[in-house]
Amino acid sequence: MAHGFHLFLLFSYIISTNIYACKHTERSSLLSFASTLSSPPLNWTSIDCCCWKGITCNQDGWVTHLLLPSKGLKGGIPLSSIANLTHLAHLNLSHNSLLGSLETKLFLSLNRLEILDLSYNLLSGELPLSLPSDNIWIVDLSSNHFRGAIPPSFFQQASNLTSFNVSNNSFTGYVPSSICLQSSPFVQLLDFSVNEFSGNLSLGLGECSKLQVFRAGRNNISGLLPEDIYNATKLEEIALPLNSLHGAISDKIVNLTNLAILDLHFNHFGGELPLNLGKLSKLKFVTLDFNNLKGDLPSSLMNCTNLVELRLGKNNLEGDISKLDFSRLGELTKLDLRFNNFTGTIPISLYSCRSLKAIGLARNNLEGQIQAEILSLKSLSFVSFGFNRFTNLTGAMKILMSSKSLSSLLLSGSFFGERVPADDDMVDFDGFQNLRLLELGGPIVNGPLPLWLSKLKNLEILAMGGSQITGPIPSWLGTLPKLFSIDLSENRISGEFPKQLCRLPRLLYEPTIASHVFELPIFDSRITDNLILEFNTYPTMIDLTKNNIVGDIPTDIGHLVLLRSLRLSSNNLSGVIPDQISNLKLLEVLDLSTNHLSGKIPLSLASLNFLKYFNVSYNNLQGPIPTGTQLQSFNESAFEGNPKLCGAPLPNKCERNKGIDANNKTNNDVVDNGLHQLPWSLIFAALGFIVGFWGVCGSLVINKTWRFVYFRFIDNLQSRLYVMITVRINAMRRTLRC
Repeated sequence: MAHGFHLFLLFSYIISTNIYACKHTERSSLLSFASTLSSPPLNWTSIDCCCWKGITCNQDGWVTHLLLPSKGLKGGIPLSSIANLTHLAHLNLSHNSLLGSLETKLFLSLNRLEILDLSYNLLSGELPLSLPSDNIWIVDLSSNHFRGAIPPSFFQQASNLTSFNVSNNSFTGYVPSSICLQSSPFVQLLDFSVNEFSGNLSLGLGECSKLQVFRAGRNNISGLLPEDIYNATKLEEIALPLNSLHGAISDKIVNLTNLAILDLHFNHFGGELPLNLGKLSKLKFVTLDFNNLKGDLPSSLMNCTNLVELRLGKNNLEGDISKLDFSRLGELTKLDLRFNNFTGTIPISLYSCRSLKAIGLARNNLEGQIQAEILSLKSLSFVSFGFNRFTNLTGAMKILMSSKSLSSLLLSGSFFGERVPADDDMVDFDGFQNLRLLELGGPIVNGPLPLWLSKLKNLEILAMGGSQITGPIPSWLGTLPKLFSIDLSENRISGEFPKQLCRLPRLLYEPTIASHVFELPIFDSRITDNLILEFNTYPTMIDLTKNNIVGDIPTDIGHLVLLRSLRLSSNNLSGVIPDQISNLKLLEVLDLSTNHLSGKIPLSLASLNFLKYFNVSYNNLQGPIPTGTQLQSFNESAFEGNPKLCGAPLPNKCERNKGIDANNKTNNDVVDNGLHQLPWSLIFAALGFIVGFWGVCGSLVINKTWRFVYFRFIDNLQSRLYVMITVRINAMRRTLRC
């Protein structure tokens, strides 16, 4: 019995090991696959390839899974090796650096493939005519360099497809939104975002009865939303931002009772929001900013108790928002209603939303005061209340300075006729300890910068442009340890450019702390009135435009190596443009226009390779504009107003160098007047040589006695030299011998 039991165990072990042992052909194909690519060692050394990392086999020894994501694979995708793995069901080579294109023959051989993930590689070319087989249910080709249109026949065999992701490529043509009409009715995810698709969205999405996620943002899609999209009642996310879609959002959207994410920002949607939008009780993220929506905010929206973010900025919405009851939105973290026409006061009910981190109400017609109840929002980090008609700035600052979580405070353009609290108003000041952005521009400041600002040791961005700040820039501004962006433009600041600003620590070296990312985007319309820039980080900047600053630009400016924008236009600066500006290798904006700068444009500015904006117009500059540099790429308006400046891109060409011209003129005068002006210096030199030469040599030729005495003198001199040299040589030999 014991021997029989042992034989049974041995037989079972042999069977089990043979079941999972890989085929020889499979092993050869995998080794060929590995040898084709440049990568860290895969450690595929054992006999049985089914034991290799990333490889799974079935009971017959056929490879069914090839999973090598993020393995550092580089080189052309080895199509022939993969094509030999005819039983492959799951192929994942994502997050590598594979090159090449997908060929039809590869897909034809992989007729058992169920999951294909080649995302985050360097693959290119066009897609094959069709997917491998009707077995496939997940395809992820995102973040590659694929191009061209998706062939109409591509989905013909994909009757079981559930997920299709081709985002972040360069596909063109129409979005294949009719996929469910042609092939799979089981599709749950379609992601076509960040491509170059154009045209209208065609009908067909309504047939996708299982569709949960539809994304096609950052394309060139135009037209209306297809009406049948509201029949896809399983939809949880519609994301179509940054396109050119227009029309109204249909009332039929209430059919999408599972909708949690609605992102249509940066389009041209108009009309009013559906009155029954509140029926979508599962809504969490509503992003409709930068459209043309109008009318009141529907009160039913307050029934969406799961709302986390509500972003409706940059529309034409109106109405008294103080009548809305926000108290039911307990999950709300971000509210953005900026750039609209809302009236009334800040709703008291808003302070019941205890999860709020960001409130954006700027650029409306709101009035009243900021109440102390705002301090109940313990997580509040971002406050943007600028360009309204609020009152009592000092009271608002005293309240807000007690908010321990507040990091961004934007109040520019509100509080007309008031002034920033003076030091006397902020006695024993110890607030705003976590404040990183302070924006107090607009006609609200009168007098010098208050000293209490010097206590904001975490301040990174100070924006007080368009105010009435007077006096010089205080030296303490250059001591704030984290300050990297200063906007004091359009004030009445006097004095010189302080050297202390050239010692800002955050502009001298890379910070060890991460850059601040705002809870809501910052809007900037300073460049042109028609352009509004949206960004989540702030550039390193010094902007002193339109003040009364005098003196030279300090050479120490070259220490601020992390500076990206330097604007000093419309001041009374004099002297030359310092060469040290060329040390600012990251500089993108340099505006020195409308000053009294003189001298030449330094050749060293040619090393500023990242310049996007450059202007030195209306100064006293002279000489040629450095040629063969990036400076020629700017419009002539960047150099106009300097009469003595010449060269491209200005129409006036430079004259020849004056020094060379003067020398040439002198030389020409000598040639032209040679017949009238004799070269007396040359004549006297020649006469002196003739007299000296023949005065000695001529007498020796004529007088025999003198000639005899002369040659005897030469012989005696030669004998004396020979004796002296011989004595010296013998002395040196004796010295060396000793």
